[in-house]
Amino acid sequence: MATEILMPALSPTMEEGTLAKWLVKEGDEVASGDLLAEIETDKATMEFEAVDEGIIGKILVAEGTEAVKVNTAIAVLLEEGESADDIAASAPAAPAAAEAEAAPAAVEAAAPAAAPAAPAPQAADGTRIFASPLARRIAADKGLDLTQITGSGPKGRIVKADVENATAAPKAAPAAAAAPAAAPAAAAAPTGPSADMVAAMYQDREYEEISLDGMRKTIAARLSEAKQTIPHFYLRRDIKLDALLAFRSQLNKQLEARGVKLSVNDFIIKAVANALQAVPEANAVWAGDRVLQMKASDVAVAVAIEGGLFTPVLQDADQKSLSSLSTQMKDLASRARERKLAPTEYQGGSFAISNLGMFGIDNFDAIVNPPHAGILAVGSGVKKPVVGADGELTVATVMSVTMSVDHRVIDGAVGANLLQAIVDNLENPMSMLA
Repeated sequence: MATEILMPALSPTMEEGTLAKWLVKEGDEVASGDLLAEIETDKATMEFEAVDEGIIGKILVAEGTEAVKVNTAIAVLLEEGESADDIAASAPAAPAAAEAEAAPAAVEAAAPAAAPAAPAPQAADGTRIFASPLARRIAADKGLDLTQITGSGPKGRIVKADVENATAAPKAAPAAAAAPAAAPAAAAAPTGPSADMVAAMYQDREYEEISLDGMRKTIAARLSEAKQTIPHFYLRRDIKLDALLAFRSQLNKQLEARGVKLSVNDFIIKAVANALQAVPEANAVWAGDRVLQMKASDVAVAVAIEGGLFTPVLQDADQKSLSSLSTQMKDLASRARERKLAPTEYQGGSFAISNLGMFGIDNFDAIVNPPHAGILAVGSGVKKPVVGADGELTVATVMSVTMSVDHRVIDGAVGANLLQAIVDNLENPMSMLA
C-alpha cells in the first residue's frame, strides 16, 4: 500500500521548513535509516532519514521549495511489488468532497485550512507522538492507540514493526484536545503598517526588496513576542577587569602547549554559571503557569551568523573547567556559523549571554529570549579613571554590563544578588577555580 512521506518536525518548535535538497530520486530503494533529503529549518540544515523501507514512487515537493508545512506530504513510498499506478489508486477521494462541502463556509474554514490534513497524534499531555506514515495507517486499520506503543525507530519513532506486533486496545479519550476549545481567543497583538502600505510610502524611492528567510521570520516573531509579553527590567553594573586580564594572561601561557587560548567571554560564561548556583532562585525558566527552577547551570551564548544568530547552550557549565568551556564554545560557534547545530544544542538553558564588546560597544540592553529568565548584555572593556579603595584616583579597565530580567521569574533583589555574584566572580577570577 502506497504511503506518504511527510515533512518532518525536526525540532519541537518547527512549523515549516525548506526542502533544500533531495538525496534520493524516484525509483530508488530505501531502508530505515537511509538519508532522504536535506531540510532547512529556521535554525539549521538537517538530514532527514527514512523510517520505513520501500521504493520512492513519486516526489511531490521539488527541492528548493520554501515554507513547506510540517506534516505536508513530500513524497510517496511504495511497498515491494507496488508500482506508480498504485499511488493514484490509494489516494482517497474524500478531500475533494470535503473541499466542496467546506466552500460555503470559507470564512470559518480559513483557520483550520492552514493546519495539516492529518495532524500527528499526541499524548494526553499534548506531547507529539512521532510515527511513520505507514505505522499510522496500520494503527488506524487495527484500531491501535499510538500513545500506548513504544517506538523502536530513530529517536523513539513508531515504525511498521511496532504496530504490527501490537494488539488492539481502546483509544484514550482525547481530553487534552478539548482544553484549547475552552480557552478564550487571545486578543490580536497590535501590528504595524502592512507591507503594501510601507511600499507605498517609498514608491518614489529606489530600493531592493529582500525576502525573509525562515531564521529571520523566527527572530522577528520570537523577539516581538518577548517584548510584548515579558515584563523586562534592567540592572547595570561596571566591572573592573584588571585582575581577570592578568590571570587570563598567566593561564594562557600555561595552556599554550595544549593549544588552548582562553577568552574573556570564557570567564564570563563561567562566572554566570557559578553565579546561578550561588543564587539558585534565579536559575529558573518561565513555564506559563509555573516556574521551573533548574538544578544545573545551562548557559546560552549568542553567536552572530550571516543573516541572524544562534544561541548554543553549554550544559552543566558550572561543572566544567575554563579550558573545557573554551573548547566547547569554539566548536559550537564554528558549527553555528555553518548552520550545523542539532536542535538539542541550541534549545534549553535558563540564562543567556550576549557580548558585543568585540565590536566596540560600551553598553546595550538585550531582549530576554523566552523561556529564559534573563540575559547579560556585555560591553567592551575600556580604560577609565576610578577611585580606589584608599580614595586615590587611578586607571582601571572597566567593562559595563546590563542584565535584562523577566520580572515574572526574578524579582529585583534576587536579580541584584545574581548580578553581584557575577561581578564578584569576574573581579576575583581565581575564586572560580576553587
